[in-house]
Amino acid sequence: MKKFIATLMMVAMLAVVLPLSANAQTSGNRTNTNRIYKRPNIYQRHRNLINIGIGTGAGALLGGLIGGKKGALIGTAAGAGGSALYTYKINPKTRKYYRVYR
Repeated sequence: MKKFIATLMMVAMLAVVLPLSANAQTSGNRTNTNRIYKRPNIYQRHRNLINIGIGTGAGALLGGLIGGKKGALIGTAAGAGGSALYTYKINPKTRKYYRVYR
């Protein structure tokens, strides 16, 4: 009975996955002029926040190792300030758009 239920579940899963994985064939001609733009990944979309968060965490870690709780607070502030300075002034974000054609 267990083998029958397992087989039935596998067949049901295959029936759901198979139509999703099958792609229709496209013609070789470039008559379709619709353009699709590739969506940037998470790091590219939230680069400023991620960089500031990493700098803040690193500053808190170093400050905590060196000076305890008070050092962690000072390190957090220094890390956030330094990483914000780097992110917004020294290495500003530039947007690049990539085209992906169908």
